[in-house]
Amino acid sequence: MTIDLNVLRIAVLIPCYNEELTVGSVVSGFRTALPNADIYVFDNASTDATRMNAIAAGAQVRHVAIPGKGNVVRRMFADIDADIYLMTDGDATYHAPSAPRLVEKLIHEHLDMVVGARKHDDADAYRLGHQLGNRLLTGTMTRIFGGRFTDMLSGYRAFSRRYVKSFPAMSHGFETETEFTIHCLELRMPYGEVETPYGVRPEGSTSKLRTYSDGIRILKTIVKLFAIERPLVFYSLLALLLMLTGIGLATPLLHTYLQTGLVPRLPTAILATGLCLTATISLTTGIVLETVTVGRREAKQLRYLATARYVND
Repeated sequence: MTIDLNVLRIAVLIPCYNEELTVGSVVSGFRTALPNADIYVFDNASTDATRMNAIAAGAQVRHVAIPGKGNVVRRMFADIDADIYLMTDGDATYHAPSAPRLVEKLIHEHLDMVVGARKHDDADAYRLGHQLGNRLLTGTMTRIFGGRFTDMLSGYRAFSRRYVKSFPAMSHGFETETEFTIHCLELRMPYGEVETPYGVRPEGSTSKLRTYSDGIRILKTIVKLFAIERPLVFYSLLALLLMLTGIGLATPLLHTYLQTGLVPRLPTAILATGLCLTATISLTTGIVLETVTVGRREAKQLRYLATARYVND
């Protein structure tokens, strides 16, 4: 069955910061790919001609003063009402002609999120370090939260209205892509991937991604969300580590005590006791927080279910 995209309100959302060289071609490319879509450029306080070039290309431009991609996403999702949301970057690296495929997959298969998994033919488009980092972070995320994602960090995504209006958007920067993925998995939303070409930035355009610092922030976000969304597992693992360390320190002391009736290393004994007590507290914390998390997840699920899939439903 062919879906008539003309009857749906599609919003193309483009977060931008200092993309004067590319934003015009990005807007034009998505205008051609989705002629009836509303195209919004959310300018994150650019200091160049990004805003003027976006307006000249025919986009609706909104200003976001607080720096950080996560802050831009929060404003985009709050301010725009549509049936389908397509998010891309303003650097002209994502393939605009693939946009209908993402949207059609979202609609045909009744999905809530479709990720444009990046495929590249040019080594400069997606550097080896970034590929390895993406695989490491994606693998870490899937081991903790499950799922079958191959490109967790892609910024090219299509969302349903239900997804957008139930997404809390708590991150500040590039770790927001991680938050997208975990939100989908936590609410057990249907999702998919579409392989899309990934291009090279034009000469003179510089990436805002800081490979090491942003990678560390993304990894910290995964650990933080692990503690928030899987507290019983997280704090049980911590309790197990503390308990094994405490037992390891206490074992030779117990052996000496049974032989001589003396505890020659009192500070070590106090440390071992403290570690075992902390392990017990950690396990109790996990049990309590798991109850809180289940209630919070139920509230998010109800919010998701209460949101109409399309504006006119």
